[in-house]
Amino acid sequence: MTLIATGTIVLEDRVCKPGWLATSAGRIIDCGPGPAPRPPDHDFADHVVVPGFVDMHVHGGGGASYTDGLSSQIERAAEFHLRHGTTTTVASLVTASPENLLRQVRVLAEMTRQKTVAGVHLEGPWLSAVRCGAHDATLMRDPDPAEVDALLTAADGTIRMVTLAPELPGSLAAIARISDADVVVAVGHTDASYNDAQRAIESGATVGTHVFNGMRPLHHRDPGPALALLEDPRITVELIADGVHLHPALVRHVIESVGPDRVALITDAMAAAGLPDGSFRIGAVEVEVTERVARVRGMSTIAGSTATMDQLFRTVVGQLGGSDEALAKAAQMTATTPARALKLDHVGSLRIGMDANCVVMEKDLRIQQVMRNGSWLRHC
Repeated sequence: MTLIATGTIVLEDRVCKPGWLATSAGRIIDCGPGPAPRPPDHDFADHVVVPGFVDMHVHGGGGASYTDGLSSQIERAAEFHLRHGTTTTVASLVTASPENLLRQVRVLAEMTRQKTVAGVHLEGPWLSAVRCGAHDATLMRDPDPAEVDALLTAADGTIRMVTLAPELPGSLAAIARISDADVVVAVGHTDASYNDAQRAIESGATVGTHVFNGMRPLHHRDPGPALALLEDPRITVELIADGVHLHPALVRHVIESVGPDRVALITDAMAAAGLPDGSFRIGAVEVEVTERVARVRGMSTIAGSTATMDQLFRTVVGQLGGSDEALAKAAQMTATTPARALKLDHVGSLRIGMDANCVVMEKDLRIQQVMRNGSWLRHC
């Protein structure tokens, strides 16, 4: 057994000062507020401990991409984000040809079985060409039952989420089929109307993919999908709170309006995360990164992000006022809420029976150490 004591810890949804955590065989076996019950193995008296981050939407990082279909690249990207506190990664793919998408899914399915990642997120190909973002619009297509079944079969239970545009022909049938396979359906990269989005929710969609980004904007006579997603309590809304994709005031408003139990902070990071500015690719699309902002080459369109989850955590705590309540909300939105949204039962919070995944941070919320499945990383 390993006993950890800390000056500040977020246990479930409350901040304890001090608190402690006991782990064994990769799981949390005990925890509580107050002084540790015996001399601890690790004493982080001047630190903050929060649940390991859960990133439900990320394309790569550290110069590597999940879309390349190479085991070495997948391991490199996951390891990069692990050093930044993401102990649970769902690897996101982008729009690709049917053959390439099947190949990428098969590779990621094997990496999921090896526990390098926690599953696959299909962001495309069933998206709107009008709201394509950094996807190749020439490869986008309507949902086809045969392709849906082929991808589900190839993944063999490892697809966690599929993002699609509900206004496309065949999308409602696809939502029902995907949901029946116990896969989460998200609405995103869509030119859907308010009513289209409502129909998608009634058909089984439960997530809004990076809400406000890659979708028809809110208008007083045409509210579009964002309002439908925000107002329905069944929906978890993804936000990219990196200071680029969304204004801080909008982030605060959404969190205050719907509550942190419905907000999942995501990086939407691409290979450029952690690297200097330069030229990159996301799928088939060429990207230029300038002053840490990724854009489709020659366009103003934002192409994912260069953020990491620890950066988002610090940013949101600051935007919410830096209080203990802000700390608890940030932990919920970076771990608990995304884990619940993706039906990941053993991650996302620090309580008995959960995987021993935690992030140890300095008082300024910079990462000092990361534990995954009860083991400390050697380097952060």
